[in-house]
Amino acid sequence: MTGAPSGTVNGALPDVQEVLGWARSVTGPVLERAVAELPEPVRTVARYHFGWRDARGNPAAGDWGKGVRGALVLASAQALDPAAGPPLSAPAAYRAPGPQAVRAAAVVELVHNFSLLHDDFMDDDRLRRGRPTAWVVFGDAKAVLAGDALMALSMKLLTESEGPLPAGTDAVRELANALLALVAGQGEDLVFESRSDVREEDCLRMADGKTASLLAAACALGAKAVGAAPERVGALRAFGRHIGLAFQLADDLLGVWGDSALSGKAAGGDLRRRKRSFPVVAAIRSGTTAGRRLAGLYRLAALAERPLTDREVVRATALVEEAGGRELTRREADRQRARALDCLATAVPDPGRSHLLAALADMAVDRRV
Repeated sequence: MTGAPSGTVNGALPDVQEVLGWARSVTGPVLERAVAELPEPVRTVARYHFGWRDARGNPAAGDWGKGVRGALVLASAQALDPAAGPPLSAPAAYRAPGPQAVRAAAVVELVHNFSLLHDDFMDDDRLRRGRPTAWVVFGDAKAVLAGDALMALSMKLLTESEGPLPAGTDAVRELANALLALVAGQGEDLVFESRSDVREEDCLRMADGKTASLLAAACALGAKAVGAAPERVGALRAFGRHIGLAFQLADDLLGVWGDSALSGKAAGGDLRRRKRSFPVVAAIRSGTTAGRRLAGLYRLAALAERPLTDREVVRATALVEEAGGRELTRREADRQRARALDCLATAVPDPGRSHLLAALADMAVDRRV
């Protein structure tokens, strides 16, 4: 992305794609330099996963992701940076972040991509960002090892270079707690596939660990990078947590109704694996005829220890909709966004300084990819 985007003027939220593009332009070069330090064979796997190289190691123009977590770090730092300039100034909205915030943004993106490399293998996902997943191309052992390397690299980056983040031990603790929660959430997600008694609150608890924990840490690290007061750090952490829950709920909707041409993932993949995502659980527990039929469809496939067929995926999609699973998920996502914005108002009372974060909050719910 070249040049500065238009920013925010007179209180209007910026275009979220501009926010994400700005964040990627800042974070991407740091990520590439960090990954270049990895030894082979994991360097080639990681570069392929990020879309910078093809399977043979040749340069490629792939997409390394939306960069949401890094954007949350940078936007949180901007919101609480005392040197950010006039509240509603467009140049101030996209001013060059300090090196500590940029490094923290790269750290959370490394952690996120560590989890993707592992999740793709565990979930048997064969497509990501429109390309075969790393484990399909290089084998599960190399993909898992590359994920491990990215996690180790994130800790290295967090504590070196131009001095550690302020309260460096606290920053490491922040990230470590998020990692433990992420692992716990992913573990619950795997267990859900063999359970028939999953409730909506179980889905939210799982998402709190698997997804929301890292978004919460991203906001907290951004605030800490500019020396924000503990109460503001805590409020932004809570903002990130609720945004993470909304983001996962929107992801659950895309897992059923998403367009594979836009998302880069196989359509209906969650249903095919009989995944107990929020819309599925809400539909099954709706007390409707459609919900009971959906439960029966899942049960029969589970007894045969097989995924749903293409025809069954189409049927299951219709049943989730008919039972109200889609609408109930949208309502819960909207509720989480509202709670996030309440936390944001506490952390950053001046809307002129919170507009980048508010735009990201809207994006978390109104997603197409």
